[in-house]
Amino acid sequence: MAEPVKFRNYVGGKWVDAGTGKTFPNRNPADLDDVVGEFPASAPEDVDRAVAAAKKAYDGWRRTPAPKRGEIVYRAGQVLLDRKEEIARAMTREMGKVLKETRGDVQEGIDTAFVHAGEGRRLHGFTAPSELPNKAGWAVRAPVGVAGLVTPWNFPLAIPTWKSFPALVAGNTVVIKPASDTPHCVNLLAEVLEKAGIPPGVFNVVHGGGGTVGTAIVKHPDTRVISFTGSSEVGRGIAETCGSMLKRVSLELGGKNAQIVMDDADLDLALEGALWGAFGTTGQRCTATSRLIVHRRVKDELVGRVLERAKKLRLGSGLDEKNEVGPLINKDQVGKVHECVEIGKKEGAKLLCGGEPASDGALAKGCFYKPTIFDGVTPEMRVAREEIFGPVLSVLTCKDLEDAVRILNATEYGLSSSIYTRDVNNAFYAMQEIESGIVYVNAPTIGAECHFPFGGVKRTGNGHREGAHPIYDVFTEWKTVYVDYSGRLQKAQIDNQ
Repeated sequence: MAEPVKFRNYVGGKWVDAGTGKTFPNRNPADLDDVVGEFPASAPEDVDRAVAAAKKAYDGWRRTPAPKRGEIVYRAGQVLLDRKEEIARAMTREMGKVLKETRGDVQEGIDTAFVHAGEGRRLHGFTAPSELPNKAGWAVRAPVGVAGLVTPWNFPLAIPTWKSFPALVAGNTVVIKPASDTPHCVNLLAEVLEKAGIPPGVFNVVHGGGGTVGTAIVKHPDTRVISFTGSSEVGRGIAETCGSMLKRVSLELGGKNAQIVMDDADLDLALEGALWGAFGTTGQRCTATSRLIVHRRVKDELVGRVLERAKKLRLGSGLDEKNEVGPLINKDQVGKVHECVEIGKKEGAKLLCGGEPASDGALAKGCFYKPTIFDGVTPEMRVAREEIFGPVLSVLTCKDLEDAVRILNATEYGLSSSIYTRDVNNAFYAMQEIESGIVYVNAPTIGAECHFPFGGVKRTGNGHREGAHPIYDVFTEWKTVYVDYSGRLQKAQIDNQ
């Protein structure tokens, strides 16, 4: 077999090896014998070099006019568009999800580039009248400094662009650590930005483990803002570290999302939403539909139809466009999902289908798990409360809308939610009473758009939002400016008594 391709970190505008000289393999989860490449197993010293490069580049970048920064991001979007199919195939190979989804992932990066390129000509501040004569005041956004970004494996291009493009447009420089399971896509993003004209040191990539590289980025005294997407447990530790250092931090964490189906719903539409929400990306989305809360009058009919369709879903390599469900990200994740399924069985949930790894034929070489449905789930069961991050759907029964919303809210998470109903009163009641950052009506819990805020409540995060202009509250500081042209000392409230 040919030697695997060796990839490097990207620091100060150059491709460099880790100082350790060590590497780790990046494997195709659909075929673990397929090694995408060897990536640097970096150490904290490599983070030091990347942060130093970003710090050195910062003054020049922050002084670059914001519209010019936006133009570079716009060009990056054009390069992504030109390379869309190539990057989508690379993503499917390293992450596993099917091509139609990886094409969508790249498209999200393209859309994000164009949205934030436009923000380079806005970055709106505000003005207000002074309370004193011959005095003016306004507030503008200023960059924070070096931004440390730690990104997950389930959206290997989209989420890095969600974070890096607004950080760059705002005038920050970036050090990013991609997930060890999907490092290739962020190297491709570095290539894209390099071609778009990003100056050396403005965007830096350091590969390696979260406990080593991620922790070093978070704890580095010269990273001024941290943006992390991942588990609530890791996020809590990052928040504690950043709090002790008085460092700004944005956390996008877990979810336990639910789709409500009322007795007046379009069941054909609800069926499609449940299947896509639960089994798209093999359930590996923070917005995945993990719970299906169905009105008792239509529960048997809908669950029967979901079960019939779920059993027919075709598993396999995402590079084969006939396949509908790809693998889990790695063998450890297969084990974690199966452990959750076993817990559900012990708690008394009724297993309708799946419940075990898929290992027939070519699937044996990968990390596949059968689409799984539990019925008879109650709100106190762990499968109804804890994030599984796999193709597992728990069905709960409700008696009315108030009961459905109560069940939906009975978790520590609050990212995304959905209700299927033809009754406008039901829809508006749900919009008002559901505790989540995102609410869909007659659509699944997945499908966020990059020009709207993205994020959740409770254990889903720390209150910040990604997407659209609210992301600039993470990556900018407010600077208030006063100009007194009265020619005399004015003492604000003292003169105003």
